[in-house]
Amino acid sequence: MPLKFPRRIRFITHSLPRTTNNLASFSSGSRAYHHNTSSSSPLLCRIFSLNHLVIGSHINFSTRPNGGETHRASRSLIEDEEELSNWVSDLRPGSLRVDDDDDVDRSRGRNQGFRGTRNKVDSFRENLFSDRDKGSNFRSSQSSFRGRKERSLGRDREGYKGLRKQRRGDVLDGESSDEDVKSLVMGGIGDLLSEEDEEEDEDHEFLKKKAASAFGFDKQKGVEAMNDVKSSDSYLTKTRFDHYPLSPLSLKSLNDAGYETMTVVQEATLPIILKGKDVLAKAKTGTGKTVAFLLPSIEVVVKSPPTSPDNKRPPILALVICPTRELANQAATEANTLLKHHPTIGVQVVIGGTRLGLEQKRMQTNPCQILVATPGRLKDHIENTPGFETRLKGVKVLVLDEADHLLDMGFRKDIERILSAVPKERQTFLFSATVPEEVRQMCLVALRRDHEFINCVHEGTGETHQQVRQTHMIASLDKHFSLLYALLRAHIADNVDYKVIVFCTTAMVTKLVADLLGELNLNVREIHSRKPQSYRTRVSNEFRKSKGLILVTSDVSARGVDYPDVTLVLQVGLPKDREQYIHRLGRTGRKGKEGEGILLLAPWEEYFLSSLKDLPITKSSLPSTDPETVKKVQKALCHVEMRNKEAAYQAWLGYYNSQKMIGRDKERLVELANEFSRSMGLDNPPAIPKLILGKMGLKNVPGLRAK
Repeated sequence: MPLKFPRRIRFITHSLPRTTNNLASFSSGSRAYHHNTSSSSPLLCRIFSLNHLVIGSHINFSTRPNGGETHRASRSLIEDEEELSNWVSDLRPGSLRVDDDDDVDRSRGRNQGFRGTRNKVDSFRENLFSDRDKGSNFRSSQSSFRGRKERSLGRDREGYKGLRKQRRGDVLDGESSDEDVKSLVMGGIGDLLSEEDEEEDEDHEFLKKKAASAFGFDKQKGVEAMNDVKSSDSYLTKTRFDHYPLSPLSLKSLNDAGYETMTVVQEATLPIILKGKDVLAKAKTGTGKTVAFLLPSIEVVVKSPPTSPDNKRPPILALVICPTRELANQAATEANTLLKHHPTIGVQVVIGGTRLGLEQKRMQTNPCQILVATPGRLKDHIENTPGFETRLKGVKVLVLDEADHLLDMGFRKDIERILSAVPKERQTFLFSATVPEEVRQMCLVALRRDHEFINCVHEGTGETHQQVRQTHMIASLDKHFSLLYALLRAHIADNVDYKVIVFCTTAMVTKLVADLLGELNLNVREIHSRKPQSYRTRVSNEFRKSKGLILVTSDVSARGVDYPDVTLVLQVGLPKDREQYIHRLGRTGRKGKEGEGILLLAPWEEYFLSSLKDLPITKSSLPSTDPETVKKVQKALCHVEMRNKEAAYQAWLGYYNSQKMIGRDKERLVELANEFSRSMGLDNPPAIPKLILGKMGLKNVPGLRAK
């Protein structure tokens, strides 16, 4: 497909974000620095009983880097024309649509005079990926964007004629973009209002939260002999990868990616895994655990006999299951980094947000020894893709990444179905940040009895969130938007290479905030469950590579996603719980680097701080907001579309209705919601359909407008 380039050359200013095309340097396990800390010697013990042996693998979307030169990131991401045509052609009559307003209705981030933004949008063409392995067509599959040119054009109003097509392409076949609208018709209003964004990461209907007392097995045969890995303040150890029997091509890929020595997690788990043992590893995010389970999985594939070219259903040898699409894409990217010098090994990804038929075609026509998947979509393929279950009979390694999160999201039955489809004689790895009872029950059915439990989160070890400077601010709702703008301006002024994540309570509030900051000429991207997966992948990749950028997001980005060098995490409004606050905060201060976290609450949300009393979080004074700043924010709010304000009001009301401390007093809840409405510049709160009010238990509550 021919490439299209901008007709004009645009000049670059120092405040524009810089992007490196060396993806390997920013991968989840990459390290650009060395350490002088003595290696930790893990003490390993057997604990829970194991049942099966499985081999884990995972998929990658991106490909090999070309080099390390630095570029400025464009103002936005251009949508691939071929994908657009596929999306449009796949729309069914009567499909529900969600507009991609930020691409069509405005040009975000035009500078009008303060540092960190720009008045010109630079356009550039970057060859992201090298043309490696000419015989491996799978490297250039549509979902992975591998082996082709990545194009990113400025978002000026005349430069992209295909954007209006994207309005139609935003809604994919049966995906999460229109799930919330459908839920109105079907009566499932809870997902729309309280918006558990992580639970929308599949186009499969999720089970109810918390798989308590999962599986119902006794653990009488489990040996409770847990040993902790020796506590270490260092992210890295002195142990080199070439100390272990890894294939020369894998070592070469590690060297190219800058991986010379192991992290504590890798040093603790790799020797045991290479011996063929099943492993339950307790490891926090940002510690190199992805490489810890991918590298031995690749070694299993390397040692497996080659498949006959005549085999129309070649076996999948390694299967990696991740709870969210973003984590799956990230694991796949890391896999491709490790497979740089393994041209015959293919990685594929199957996740919600893409058409099932496209994934079926990719897996049939491209090498797929390693598969990375989200549980719901994997179950769909088991039940609907001819021959897929036969291919799973070849699985030698099974990996369950973020096992606690998988169960929290209600994937227990899906995982049971997947376990029944893979061989019992396999090697299995469970990686989890915590080991609650549900995870222990999972071990009884997924792992062999002689598995090893490796604890890489010693109680005395500094957690990621304890290494981040944390502050909280208390201000009335009517001041939140102005304070958010002031905080971002101050941070941009102090950090030339700023990289900020702003977390919001729901998807529609996320869209509102992103629209507002765009009107204020900040360099903004947004990610939430209402966006199609291809868009989320592109924005995620751009943010990962760039500096000088603000990502406004819901909780789809709260856990496990590795964005290097995030300088500030700003949480606006009440987090779902303490754990969610910590996971959000964990997007900064990763891999031993410094970071900052700010929590902005209303006075009636201050009770949440009691759950954080053991964390080093301090109260901060409010930044000054001069009348000119307040006026500027109010003017920007006037330019935000009314329908987005209405959707944000409804979602806000639903979210706080689900918070017990706030939602139990319905009249007080409505008063607060109307305060939020006024903070958006509305004189009267938006009307809400009677059906929705009934579902929320708010019918006939004074202060609400029904329609």
